[in-house]
Amino acid sequence: MNNVIHNREKPRRRLLRFRKIILSIVLIFTLLASGTAVWAYLQLTSGLPQVEGEYEASGLASEVDVYRDENGVPHIEADNDEDLYYAQGFVTAQDRMFQMDLSRRQASGMLSEVVGEDALDSDRYFRTFGLRRAAEDSLDAYDEETLAVLEAYADGVNDYISHMHTENERPVEFQLLGYEPEPWTVLDSLTIGKFMAYDLGGNWQGQAFRHWLANNASEEEALDLMPTYPNDGPVIMDTAKNMDIDIEESFADAGSYQPKPFNGSNNWVVSGEHTESGAPLLGDDPHLGLDTPSIWYETHLNSPSVNVTGVIFAGVPGIILGHNEDIAWGVTNVGPDVQQLYMEQQNPDDPNQFLYEDEWYDAKVVEEFIEVDGYDKPFLHETIITRHGPLISEYSHEKGVIGDEALALKWTAHESSTEMQALIGMNRADDWESFSTALEHFHAPAQNFVFADTDGDIGYRANGKIPIRTDDDDALFPVPGWTGDHDWEGYIPWDELPTIENPESGMISTANNQIDDEGYDYHLSHTWAQPYRHERILDMLDDDGSFAADDMKAMQMDVQNMHAEEFVPILTAAVADEDLREIDEDALGVLTSWDKVDDKNESGPLLFHLWMNAIPHVLFAEDIPESILDIFEGEANVVDQLIREAAEGSPGPWMKKNGGLSVVATEALQLAVDYASDAQGDEPEAWLWGNYHRTAFDHPLGDVAPLHLLFNPSPKPVDGSSITVMAASYNDETGDTNHGAGWRGVIDLADLSESEHIVAPGQSGHVMSDHYHDQLLDWVDGNYHTTSMVPENYQSESTHLRLVPN
Repeated sequence: MNNVIHNREKPRRRLLRFRKIILSIVLIFTLLASGTAVWAYLQLTSGLPQVEGEYEASGLASEVDVYRDENGVPHIEADNDEDLYYAQGFVTAQDRMFQMDLSRRQASGMLSEVVGEDALDSDRYFRTFGLRRAAEDSLDAYDEETLAVLEAYADGVNDYISHMHTENERPVEFQLLGYEPEPWTVLDSLTIGKFMAYDLGGNWQGQAFRHWLANNASEEEALDLMPTYPNDGPVIMDTAKNMDIDIEESFADAGSYQPKPFNGSNNWVVSGEHTESGAPLLGDDPHLGLDTPSIWYETHLNSPSVNVTGVIFAGVPGIILGHNEDIAWGVTNVGPDVQQLYMEQQNPDDPNQFLYEDEWYDAKVVEEFIEVDGYDKPFLHETIITRHGPLISEYSHEKGVIGDEALALKWTAHESSTEMQALIGMNRADDWESFSTALEHFHAPAQNFVFADTDGDIGYRANGKIPIRTDDDDALFPVPGWTGDHDWEGYIPWDELPTIENPESGMISTANNQIDDEGYDYHLSHTWAQPYRHERILDMLDDDGSFAADDMKAMQMDVQNMHAEEFVPILTAAVADEDLREIDEDALGVLTSWDKVDDKNESGPLLFHLWMNAIPHVLFAEDIPESILDIFEGEANVVDQLIREAAEGSPGPWMKKNGGLSVVATEALQLAVDYASDAQGDEPEAWLWGNYHRTAFDHPLGDVAPLHLLFNPSPKPVDGSSITVMAASYNDETGDTNHGAGWRGVIDLADLSESEHIVAPGQSGHVMSDHYHDQLLDWVDGNYHTTSMVPENYQSESTHLRLVPN
């Protein structure tokens, strides 16, 4: 019996031991998983800023207080300017160091050092373009005070970088890419400034496109796509004098006009005679790329010489848009013709010599070594710089634009400039005169500044270096560089730039539209923005009401689609009914009943935008290569005009060769319907704009799966489009928003102690921060936060970090 029991217990013991082994294995894996989770958490939270307590800073003369409010906005209080900008550099680096490093690397052509071969083409392009060379040339133009500001800012950034090194607290992006940032320099800040001029000041692609067109299409076809501006189109100088604009009449005889190849910006200012408070109101929402983190960083700076708040680019000291205790200002892009392509004659016996006025001269040759991660040795890059600027021929050759000619680029921002000096002066200005004086140092990019002060004055200025061209040059095409006949004749005198002070209307607004008509003595540009945003702004301003800040915010969130107001009737009347399918007819029914509002919960916006996007494909796909269409400056406005002329009975060659407006409209409609039905089903009334048009705010590392799950926010349906005041331009293929107002600001001059803001998607660049994406839904819904300049207001609800000298 005992043997039986003993024999029965053996399997039980073996089973118990097996269970113990399994439990041990499970426990080990659990501990490993937990350890991995803990390790991953520690990596993700590494580098989160210290926001409370005390930090010993090596470069301070006295203590600095940093209060971060509930929206992550730092309020920096310092006893002197050097400490103020030191602290700004340190604090900005705490929140945005990876963004800052990536920005300087992209602008300087140094991305491939950390990214690898995939970035080499980008690096070669920016080395050729020479943003960092232009920044270096600007150093000697700055006064000692501005250089001291830049040095102090760089010292503050380097304090944070040193802390990263010594404490091994690197933001997770640096860990993933396996590198640490190099020390920050004054040149890095200036190079980022030059990059913004690059981002906002290009017209050479349009010249290249038109050159291709002139050589590859008939003369009639080329002329059909040339830019002009309507005789009765709204202009800034005129609308400031007379705001009573009849929208339908403004479009009646519209000519062909082009926008800039980027989605523009809005700003406006109204005097006290139009406000509830009796003081001016100012709204500004500049439109740039929509990314994570935001291109904008909100900050409040306070020292004995300055008390200013607003937004700035990470990596640059001061405030570029916002207000102080006396004035407020905002900008949109002027978009003038500040670039010129020159066809150069190269010496067949010496490729580094070029002809000018019958003599050969030696071009400057710049050789640079580009470090490339994964390469055994650096890549040697050569830039040839002619008297007109660097040769960019290969970038045109790659697109098949300019045969074999050597092509040089002249650009205002290649010259030395002093925007940082202007910025410091703007921050301290207390009236229109002192503000305007500061703008004398702001050269590139040219910007439409609107202004208001507590005395009730409002003003406008198109400010920046804008070239004067010879009588025969119109900036439409590349010109010969060897004759000397096409060299610029200087720049528009500063005191002759378009300016408005206290107009009779009491209102000034800009939306990248034309500045002045033939009455202005100088050429500015051929390519102005489509009129729809500005027409809608004028419509809302011209309601004879007394405005409050909430009205300004509502204007910035307005999504009335005036493009559709004009073109839905034209296109629906043009389609060939006999060729329509049942689903096409259903879709047209949805479109004709649509209220012309780009609402994310409506189907009309989806069909309209897909339809308009399909028309260029029908018109040009067979004749113009896709790579050439990529540089078609102002394509949308040109297409609008082709449709108008055809509807008026005067179709141009592009319409005729594709069968006329009826055929083009019908084919494009069916392409749009097919796309929508494939994506959202066969019931047009169930289609939703918001299922296609969604927020993106992609992080630079979010393109790499599965990192997008970590860094990119979940897409959210969003109103608006590229032509509504609430601008949300999008990728045609995906519908993801990629361009718009990353910052919206409304400033009431009745009380400059506070102002209203949205900084999307948030203040922080740290994925584990509470302020990483906390303003994304605010951006979608138009929920502004209030930023106060009153210490007792922001100190009571803020974290407090004391920076003390060590």
